Amino acid sequence: MDAEMDLLADEDGGEAERLEAAEAQADLLRDRLRLAVISIATSEGKKAGMEVSDPVVACIADLAYKTVEQLAKDVELFAQHAGRKSIKMEDVILTAHRNEHLMGLLRTFSQELKGKEPSSERKRKKSSKKDDNVMQI
Repeated sequence: MDAEMDLLADEDGGEAERLEAAEAQADLLRDRLRLAVISIATSEGKKAGMEVSDPVVACIADLAYKTVEQLAKDVELFAQHAGRKSIKMEDVILTAHRNEHLMGLLRTFSQELKGKEPSSERKRKKSSKKDDNVMQI
């Protein structure tokens, strides 16, 4: 009985470690996004000849994170609704359904990406034996 309890504790410990690692990774990504947004907001403020206060920059960074977090949830739900486990560009475009301008930009971007992909060569259709046996006159 004790061996079973130890085994269950080890399994739960492994799961707890995985959850902790995933949470640490999420925290790292959140912090990196916020730092990038702070840098962009500060830079854009300087370009416009304005000084953006720290509380406003922090608010913009939090808003950007919450927006990206919601976007990630939405795309995941669109993919699940379509019966897929992976997210496609269509899912990303669907998240912009309330913003026609953004949707247009995303569609254009998607088309540009498709244009840059190496084109697949069409396979030649094999001739049938019937065609091989026909004599030309």
